[in-house]
Amino acid sequence: MTTSMTGFAAARGAGVGYSWSWDVRSVNGKGLDLRLRVPDWIDGLEQALRADLQKAMSRGSINLTLKVARDVTTEATDALRLNEAALAATLAALARIEATATAAGVTLARPSAADVLSMRGVVDVSAADPDTASLRDAILAGLPAILADLTVMRQAEGAALGEVIAAQLDRIADLTRLATVEAAARRDSQTEALKDALAKVLEAVGGVDEARLAQELALIAVKTDVQEELDRLTAHVDAARALLAERGPVGRKFDFLMQEFMREANTLCSKAQALALTRIGLDLKTTIDQMREQVQNVE
Repeated sequence: MTTSMTGFAAARGAGVGYSWSWDVRSVNGKGLDLRLRVPDWIDGLEQALRADLQKAMSRGSINLTLKVARDVTTEATDALRLNEAALAATLAALARIEATATAAGVTLARPSAADVLSMRGVVDVSAADPDTASLRDAILAGLPAILADLTVMRQAEGAALGEVIAAQLDRIADLTRLATVEAAARRDSQTEALKDALAKVLEAVGGVDEARLAQELALIAVKTDVQEELDRLTAHVDAARALLAERGPVGRKFDFLMQEFMREANTLCSKAQALALTRIGLDLKTTIDQMREQVQNVE
């Protein structure tokens, strides 16, 4: 089943005197690119998150944001110690930001007390809770659920993506069959045109080296024969359909296959020497290019 690299998941959690919110977004990427915005005062959290994400995802640009705030409604308030200097500096900075925004005609939402508490340095974390291991473990316990939600969305997107790609493969297969018919029809007309041209040449020059003539005819036949390209296009369609049926990441294989598709379509156009066959080749290139855009989102 095809899996997309596009997905989104969000969740909230609470425990050990804190509350937190997850936001995970995934878009297409050449490899696995992890961009994490997490509190740096929770020892070992980012390393653990990276390790789990690398196990769960194989490809895509993953943006994970985790916001953690101390729950001031719990008994943890008794252990809360404010850094008065940092608080004053933070409030002064907020006031300057609001004044600048007002002068520029921009209206900002007012931060809540919880927002201010979550700002770095306002709460003396080392004094209130020097051991953040229990908080880290509580946060990590919720990661499998949010990754499962992200995977479900990526799979749903992938299913829709697979249907689009399958339809495009059907179109390529139809065009390949049509090109085979046109190539056969072109063969007869080419033979007659070649005979007429040779007759005129022989009449003009009198005598021709038969060995050289046979060599030139063979070269023309090779340069205009498109059967090999059509056979490869058919094989590529079969290979792409097999990839759609596979489980697991297939995006890199699809990327390579798209290059091969386009290579054969380009060669077909260069060898066409017939308007109808050229039009089919151009239609093939258009469909392949459209499919390549879709393939960019396959994991």
